[in-house]
Amino acid sequence: MTKPKVLVARAIFPETITRLEQHFEVESNQTDAAWSKAELIAKLQGKQGAFTTGSERIDAELLDACPDLKICANMAVGYNNFDVDAMTAHGVLGTNAPDVLTETTADFGFALLMATARRIAESEHYLRAGQWTKWAYDMFSGSDIHGSTLGIIGMGRIGQGIAKRGAHGFGMKVIYHNRSRLDAGLEAECKAGYVSKDELLRTADHVVLVVPYSPASHHTIGAAELALMKPTATLINIARGGIVDDAALAVALREKRIAAAGLDVFEGEPKVHPDLLTVPNVVLTPHIASATVPTRRAMAGLATDNLIGFLTQKKALTPVNPAVLATR
Repeated sequence: MTKPKVLVARAIFPETITRLEQHFEVESNQTDAAWSKAELIAKLQGKQGAFTTGSERIDAELLDACPDLKICANMAVGYNNFDVDAMTAHGVLGTNAPDVLTETTADFGFALLMATARRIAESEHYLRAGQWTKWAYDMFSGSDIHGSTLGIIGMGRIGQGIAKRGAHGFGMKVIYHNRSRLDAGLEAECKAGYVSKDELLRTADHVVLVVPYSPASHHTIGAAELALMKPTATLINIARGGIVDDAALAVALREKRIAAAGLDVFEGEPKVHPDLLTVPNVVLTPHIASATVPTRRAMAGLATDNLIGFLTQKKALTPVNPAVLATR
């Protein structure tokens, strides 16, 4: 019997390709070429499945041009590269990779918070440039983490992980804002109190963003929100590009309306707003919050499980539009 055909859109672990080849005819992009939309459409002709990484836009135009496509499995917890409504209308299943990256991403979010608050990147650049010649009482004085107030916007699994690290590890007061309030048991585990978004921004010493991207969450933090924050506060974004108005943030940093920011995601990434590259009080990392080898292997494994499960048994572990399963 002819095997289903699958496209792997970006370079991935060789063992992932080997496992997929046990079930499918696989075309892979191990050279990691940057395909245009037209090239991606051409590559998807005759393919029933696609292994995607979050950078491939799956929308109505592409789906119209790829009638054989049945599933796109994202190696990411986020799926704002999917037009979920269009995929559902075309009967194409989307899957993501939640849970397996929760703790690693929470680790990184806290690491970025610490690097930002304690001005680690600034001070390293200063040292490497040969500018360190003597001690000074105020040299790269940052802000405390222990005992401060941690504000988390978006209290899903990753947000809860960051809350626990702050409350239990650093004695921080944790406040959060979310679309819906957590139950009392989860609040107690996280030692977190629910507040309005405006109160969080006015009160928190460190604000961490962990919300999924959608049109409704676009520019959750813009000029008005930045104006509410303390001039001593820091802002950390490990959510998605577009959650923060990067241009407004660059102005706030340059004018010291807030103390500093740490960003792992950007609007229009991999491009970064040029103004962010010219302010010293921001730590910039290239979307690496989940980047440990065990976690990335687990993410790839879950995407592979979804492809195999759906194309061989009409089952999927982590569907984002499960209504499609009911039609199979």
